[in-house]
Amino acid sequence: MSPPPGRPAGGAHRSRRDGGHALSGERTTSPLPPAGAAPLQSQETRGLLLGLVGVAIFALTLPMTRLAVGTPEAPLMSGLFIAMGRAAVAGLLSAALLAWQRAPLPARADWWPLALTAAGVVFGFPLLTSWAMRYVGAVHAAVIIGLLPLATAAAGALLHRQRPAGAFWACALLGSALVVAYALLRSGQEGLALHPADLLLMAAVVCAAGGYAWGGRLAQHMRADAVICWALVLSLPATLPLALWSWPRAALPAAAWGGFAYVAVFSMWLGFFAWYRGLALGGTVRVSQTQLAQPFLSMLFAVPLLGERLDAVSLGFGLAVLATVAIGRRLPVQKR
Repeated sequence: MSPPPGRPAGGAHRSRRDGGHALSGERTTSPLPPAGAAPLQSQETRGLLLGLVGVAIFALTLPMTRLAVGTPEAPLMSGLFIAMGRAAVAGLLSAALLAWQRAPLPARADWWPLALTAAGVVFGFPLLTSWAMRYVGAVHAAVIIGLLPLATAAAGALLHRQRPAGAFWACALLGSALVVAYALLRSGQEGLALHPADLLLMAAVVCAAGGYAWGGRLAQHMRADAVICWALVLSLPATLPLALWSWPRAALPAAAWGGFAYVAVFSMWLGFFAWYRGLALGGTVRVSQTQLAQPFLSMLFAVPLLGERLDAVSLGFGLAVLATVAIGRRLPVQKR
């Protein structure tokens, strides 16, 4: 009996192989569209749109983390609980989703990339930003995190064996210098000294860039939602005990729990469904540049949520960092 139209023989195997090219419930006839249909342009456009959806979700992460962690004068949740708790909640949701989907186990070759993805986006970025956000405002942090698009593009280029032009790396260095200059200017200390929180945020950028690049690579042959779900489930033996151990002992305001709920369900879980799918469709180097909008969105969200002030200096440095990323995005990238 021949297979129905649009579905190749060996459906289960085909679904496994093409999982990175379809969301839940979609059918795919082939990873390559028919000739003459301008497939690359359409695929990149869809990837960019999905990337923007992920960025809009991620943009609220810093303000919501600030709501949950509090300030040095009025501390709320610990950074450890926010990071591990959000990962544990998302991990339990992931386990339930994978069980409901009866998802197959990842291939043996995928476990190590999944571990690297988890190291960057489940442990590194959440821990470092949660610790830092008690000591710096969301507007300040948004400028430093504004370096993430260029860092992600650089990590993607290295991982996918691409060779950006020398001017691309010049833009990366210029952007880094602007970020360091802003952190020095706003450190609040005498002399040229970085606040430890600024160093944590810069390290968080490195972690996120690596996690995005590895996750985007996995999403080329795995379902995009499965990438983050398996990374979270793989992390549960560490995140769940640490979350329970660091559970807040004192009563906390509803706003703190609301911020925690957002970073657990949206920042740590649902946002990655769109983000990794976008990276797989449009390419890590290109789609990473949709993060250009993230610092501005984070700053804008911080004003009504936290009552912070968007001053001309922060806005100016944010624009300058984004300009270096925009220039770097236009420079040629060749395969090695």
